[in-house]
Amino acid sequence: MNATPSHAARQYVDETRFGLWFLRSHTWQHHVLRVAVEDLKTLVDEPLPQNAVFLDAGCGQGRSFRYLAEAFSPGRLIGLEADAESIEQSLAEAKTRGLAVEVIAGDCAAMPVPDASVDVVFCHQTFHHLVEQEAALAEFWRVLRPGGWLLFAESTKAYIDTWVIRWLFRHPMHVQRSAEEYLQMLREQGFVFADANVSFPYLWWSRAKDFGLLERLGLMKAKPVGQREETLVNVAARKPGVRGE
Repeated sequence: MNATPSHAARQYVDETRFGLWFLRSHTWQHHVLRVAVEDLKTLVDEPLPQNAVFLDAGCGQGRSFRYLAEAFSPGRLIGLEADAESIEQSLAEAKTRGLAVEVIAGDCAAMPVPDASVDVVFCHQTFHHLVEQEAALAEFWRVLRPGGWLLFAESTKAYIDTWVIRWLFRHPMHVQRSAEEYLQMLREQGFVFADANVSFPYLWWSRAKDFGLLERLGLMKAKPVGQREETLVNVAARKPGVRGE
């Protein structure tokens, strides 16, 4: 395990103290991270290469490392993070779990990662913190090999732009997007995916207005996809091409 410094300019919004605490919580790990990794695994409709190189872009405190290892058994796992305190937490998490993880310091919009060196980019709940989203997506494209996958899980503007999230967390509100806007951004970069590679989880924690309480009490039914404003979008998007090109 190692951490490598980066001189890239910061293009993200720092998390609040509450947010940093929440990223260590059971709720985050069990109800958010674990569920997202399991869902993304079902959206990948082709076998991944053996000993695949995974890049966890915006790995935070490294809580995703064990879930990625369990779900995909990567041959090499790299964590990228811009926050110095979170990097230390990531290194400690990898050591505690007995995982061989390389943790590097850097911004998603200027990653110290070679061209076409990664098979899978995992980006979970990172984009809504980034100011230069298009630049970050271009970086994902650059570091992915032809045929590589972007596993993208994100909260939408419908969730981020609620009073409770604004109160407890910090985000660049002018760049928040709807689910369809995120999908369009991926398409414009060149990533390809079908309906079977996309899901719209409507999890209780993503409904900040009532956290799904009325449904759990049986007082109302959840609206189906297409009749509601999506709070989450998960995508397994592929960079066109054949591995080895």
